Amino acid sequence: MASVVLTLLALLFGPVQPGSSAPGQGYRLVSSEGQVLAYGASWVGDTGGGGLLSPVVGMATTTSGNGYWLVSASGVVFRFGDATFRGSAAALGLSRPMVGMDADPDGDGYWLVAADGGVFSFAAPFYGSTGNLTLNQPVVGMTATPTGGGYWFVARDGGIFAYGDAGFYGSTGGIRLNQPIVGMASTPSGAGYWLVASDGGIFSFGDAQFYGSLGSLALNQPIVGMASTPSGAGYWLVASDGGIFSFGDADFLGSAGGSPPSGGVVGMGALGT
Repeated sequence: MASVVLTLLALLFGPVQPGSSAPGQGYRLVSSEGQVLAYGASWVGDTGGGGLLSPVVGMATTTSGNGYWLVSASGVVFRFGDATFRGSAAALGLSRPMVGMDADPDGDGYWLVAADGGVFSFAAPFYGSTGNLTLNQPVVGMTATPTGGGYWFVARDGGIFAYGDAGFYGSTGGIRLNQPIVGMASTPSGAGYWLVASDGGIFSFGDAQFYGSLGSLALNQPIVGMASTPSGAGYWLVASDGGIFSFGDADFLGSAGGSPPSGGVVGMGALGT
């Protein structure tokens, strides 16, 4: 609860100097213009905040935590720090825009996912996709398993699609939601995951524990993504204005709530996850 109060104070009065953070914690936010904001993590570059032909829609962090990739809606991939460029989908003539990406924990490759669930693998194994299926709702994001042996997609209605060693532990596909699902994160064991809605509602499945949500609060801006802590005993939610909400053992390390980046925040990536 204390972390939530600290976050709310930061949203009202600007960033609050955090106390000591748990080992290995840190996160980065990315805007639609490719601006990267780092908290408890190194900043190693961004696209300069503007001039892109297509908006950035997601990011993924390298295993070391010393680099990251950004992906645009057109499939362009940008690399920073120790992230290796393995290819992009920019020249493929996409039928639907990209909506997210994740890194292969076993190497320096990555996956891109489109709104129709089409998967594009670069130096990472391909385990399947929904690109040839008719979905009830578009895919909004993906998360790889901790082993790198599979991945999940999540759709706007909370429908879950599991491939490789990713297990299916439940979904909100059959539940009437107040607001659409916008992202997900997996537990360190890979035996569970969280889904987050744009109103900050949290849905826990498998061994994912519920540590709190924002579903009962009136937010200044909608939630656009989430990330779990390395221990799996907490998580962060990020709003489009860069406001950060921390739960469980997730430390509040700073936010952009007082000075949101141009174009708005579209996602986040955490160290060690």
